[in-house]
Amino acid sequence: MDLYLRDRTAVVVGGASGIGLATAECFASEGTNVAIWDIADSTQQVAAELAARFQIRTIGVSVDVTNEPSVCDAVPKTIQSLGPIDHLVHGAAIGSGKFGFPFTNLKPVDWPRILEVNIMGMVNVAHAIAPSMIENKKGTLVFLASVAGQIGSQTDPPYSASKAANINFSQCLAKDLAPHGVRVNTICPGMVQTPLNRSVWQAWYNQTVQSDRLSYEDWTDMKIKAVVPLGKWQSPADIANMIVFLSSDRAAHVTGQTINVDGGFVMHW
Repeated sequence: MDLYLRDRTAVVVGGASGIGLATAECFASEGTNVAIWDIADSTQQVAAELAARFQIRTIGVSVDVTNEPSVCDAVPKTIQSLGPIDHLVHGAAIGSGKFGFPFTNLKPVDWPRILEVNIMGMVNVAHAIAPSMIENKKGTLVFLASVAGQIGSQTDPPYSASKAANINFSQCLAKDLAPHGVRVNTICPGMVQTPLNRSVWQAWYNQTVQSDRLSYEDWTDMKIKAVVPLGKWQSPADIANMIVFLSSDRAAHVTGQTINVDGGFVMHW
């Protein structure tokens, strides 16, 4: 299926690793030029490797999403190098690094940094990207949230709360930007093997008595069998495939939606 994404420009925030990198690769496989915005030292190297592998144009821009000037400066750099921004995928996020069940395992001081990165980072990116899309009367924005933002996951309350905010703000954006031909959607991954997922296990492991501790593999296997009807991990590529489809003209009438790629973990009825 041709997604008609060749020669367009996509910005992937948090694109140097994990789901973001898988998304950048998926766009690149469609012939889309890709800008990787990330705080990682490897950002420019990852962009260069994408260009070589897929014969596309790329740029790697060092961006701290919590710093509004840093985000705003990345826009003209990207447009000058790759042309108008057609698609935005925002996946930069952090967790508390602690096991939050019960919530009293955390202190109020553990919250601000997560909210700053996960909520205000999204706000900064939206404010920087939207004006050019409004001017061009077209564009797509896809924000990565989480099933944790829908079910009130107790594993990491600050993270869960921030992901719920991502979903809500995406809906606000979708309503505001629809008259300008700009679509906004949210993707909620379920169980994906990422450093963030492993950090949750590590936090649980560190506070659990030795006799009850499980290896990462055993812990996740037990959790997947308990909560995921399809009974398997979702991969970064699984999430990326949905992101890129939603960004394409094949999803031209999809906006304001929250799409779960979670093996059936969350079902609403």
